[in-house]
Amino acid sequence: MKASKGSGGRELKTRVKTGKNRSLSSKLWLERQLNDPYVARAKREGYRSRAVYKLSGIDDKAKFLKPGARVVDLGAAPGGWSQLAAQRVRAADGKGRVVAIDLLDMDPVPGVDFMKLDFLDPAAPDILKERLGGKADVVLSDMAANAIGHRKTDHLKIVALVEAAALFASDVLKPGGTFLAKVLQGGTEGELLAMLKRDFASVKHVKPAASRQDSAELYVLATGFRGGGAA
Repeated sequence: MKASKGSGGRELKTRVKTGKNRSLSSKLWLERQLNDPYVARAKREGYRSRAVYKLSGIDDKAKFLKPGARVVDLGAAPGGWSQLAAQRVRAADGKGRVVAIDLLDMDPVPGVDFMKLDFLDPAAPDILKERLGGKADVVLSDMAANAIGHRKTDHLKIVALVEAAALFASDVLKPGGTFLAKVLQGGTEGELLAMLKRDFASVKHVKPAASRQDSAELYVLATGFRGGGAA
């Protein structure tokens, strides 16, 4: 593995050799990680993943992570989104609250209350509201279903996952709340889109600068939740 230099001494992309135990796909993935400015920035700024800059890019414009807000982060591990949410709602100062949910273990994050929980469990919304101390202002989901490489099937799987996250959000959000979730190119459609438009005042797709341009991922941002009671 080496970083080559141009004729003027300018450092170019890091190249990774294909070894005995490294496949071409692994080589290409590693090269992309090593040359990704957001990966380097996340390490430098102490964040757990480059995904934090997707959330920050969206929130810089939409401004839903306000000081004092109560936030739920679904599928939170390794915790980058929870880190940023805790900072912006000032959870460590006792102002806002962030509850992170995942089936995987997650190392502690300052200001974040982690629950190892399946959000699809029928009891999960009530468990969450009790832990959060009421209903949420924001529900985040950067979850992605395991891909099989078949574009149409992968799209259907992630839409089903977003539908489940949206139903969870409708149980735990307070009026005026925000739901942000990852989808794939082609966005939300059918019953999911109809449900979101019924339950939220505004529904749109966004692609933050930190999303790789060759990636099919988009995010659906739904704001102004119409349902629920003010708990």
